[in-house]
Amino acid sequence: MSEARSRLLDTATGLFYSEGIRAVGIDRVVAEGKVTRATLYRHFPSKDDLIVAYLGQVDAAIRVQVDAARAKNSTPEDVIRGVAQFIADDIQRAGFRGCAFLNAAAEYPDPDDAVHRAVLAHRQWFLDTMIELFTDLGKIDAEPAARHFVMLRDGAMAAGCLTDPEPVRETFLRGVEGLLTYRSRESVTT
Repeated sequence: MSEARSRLLDTATGLFYSEGIRAVGIDRVVAEGKVTRATLYRHFPSKDDLIVAYLGQVDAAIRVQVDAARAKNSTPEDVIRGVAQFIADDIQRAGFRGCAFLNAAAEYPDPDDAVHRAVLAHRQWFLDTMIELFTDLGKIDAEPAARHFVMLRDGAMAAGCLTDPEPVRETFLRGVEGLLTYRSRESVTT
């Protein structure tokens, strides 16, 4: 990645996340990225291309966090706790504005839009990852547990930027513990 492309993407990432995608114009990205408009369009032919690249950068960062949780923890239960912990820590981060993907989906609701498709692709990967982790844990109901985890995460990400993040963080982690200890009816009868 060229220095100019990297600078543009980092600038757009900061602005899009902190202020909103549609609220930030290309001229602002060019000015703050200290590049020419021609340089921007050489690397990103349209604003949508830049937005998709921004979401790709956020996706890559989340994948690194999940991989770190896998590398650090030895049991599937601890990996799930590790993933939950990085989400909980993110909620308390200075400048937290919720989930970049949920924010983008709100601004780009058309399912045929490239931005919306990038959001859905990330969310599918995250759900698939959680299904895999809950399956590795031995859950009979791994998919519903994973969907529940994702819904808890979505709620925590939304609430964490609207109110005091500490009780949101605590509630999210408590909910994840409940998922880890919950025994489905099928497992109780077997």
